[in-house]
Amino acid sequence: MRLKTSRTGLGRKAGHDLTIEVTRWSGEIEFDAADPGRSTVSVTVEADSLEVLEGVGGLKPLTDADRAEIKQTMRDKILHPAEYPGITFTSTGVAGSPESVTVTGDLTIMGTTRPITVEARLDSDGRVRGGATVVQSTWGIKPYSAFVGALRLADEVRVEFDLAGLT
Repeated sequence: MRLKTSRTGLGRKAGHDLTIEVTRWSGEIEFDAADPGRSTVSVTVEADSLEVLEGVGGLKPLTDADRAEIKQTMRDKILHPAEYPGITFTSTGVAGSPESVTVTGDLTIMGTTRPITVEARLDSDGRVRGGATVVQSTWGIKPYSAFVGALRLADEVRVEFDLAGLT
């Protein structure tokens, strides 16, 4: 599972669009192909398991020190995993066909639960791919900013997944 961020503001050229990997998570999918509406999905992400894979753009390449600083900021200033160790998603509805599914559900981040829609598809190679867009402010998260707000992380974060072995 990966998160994709983008930057905004007058100083956006100085920052990086990030790809962040979720390294520890678990989930359960019970899919009823005959009646997708009877299907359920639940996922739990360990909030302290986010690792910066890459940064695109910026005035200079992303360094290991930058990655460590970003990880520390995510932990200490954004997600607070000591207080909120898990990010959870629990489906409330599933619609579609085995090839293309829309999953509605409740996403809980830092104790705040809001509805979200996830789109997924089963590809011919047996992989399930999809994602959703999380608007940070909807969960009370103030997007990261620097240089007195001239460089800001966009409020929208794209969550993408590519799972094997679900057929």
